Amino acid sequence: MTGTKVKICGITSVDDGLAAVDAGADAIGLVFYRGSKRFVELELATEIVAAVGPFVTTVGLFVNEQIEYVERAYQHTGIHMVQLHGDEDSTYCGQLKMPFIKAIRMAPDLDPRQAIEGFPRAAAFLFDAWEPDQYGGTGTGFDWLRISDIAGRATILAGGLSADNVGEAVAMVAPYAVDVSGGVETSPGRKDALLMQRFVKAAKSV
Repeated sequence: MTGTKVKICGITSVDDGLAAVDAGADAIGLVFYRGSKRFVELELATEIVAAVGPFVTTVGLFVNEQIEYVERAYQHTGIHMVQLHGDEDSTYCGQLKMPFIKAIRMAPDLDPRQAIEGFPRAAAFLFDAWEPDQYGGTGTGFDWLRISDIAGRATILAGGLSADNVGEAVAMVAPYAVDVSGGVETSPGRKDALLMQRFVKAAKSV
């Protein structure tokens, strides 16, 4: 067994947050990007963070957001870290005072090793599928072999994962963690407890 960590992103209710924890998730993601169907307001996010407790890592997802709002959300909700899923550059990231994950959208011509060099303070890198006009949550994947030589403690694999393919992905890439959203939903923002249980089991059984 790999001991791969699992993050379930796009949690939109206390019940789904608790179901994710019961399924064995190591982390949950809360989306603060208003362009997403999984967007949550700060007050609801605060309730979810409190409900899941301190031993589950809570991550706030932002897309090209003003730093002042990121800091306010971090302080207000009690999330442990933030995930930057837009076009944030090294200057932007250098101003952050909290731990952050930098998402790398795997465009066809992108060199992932070169892409991560500009973010020395990143706690981890999340590699996700690329769509020209969409920041994450696409439900599509990418060629996992493109990151197989840089996988390790700071690598999170995302994009089109489900209980049916996550085991293969973990075996191929050996990431530190995997991230899922749409692959454990009945509709955008509505998680399915059984799908979450199946996903966690598949990810951690390799």
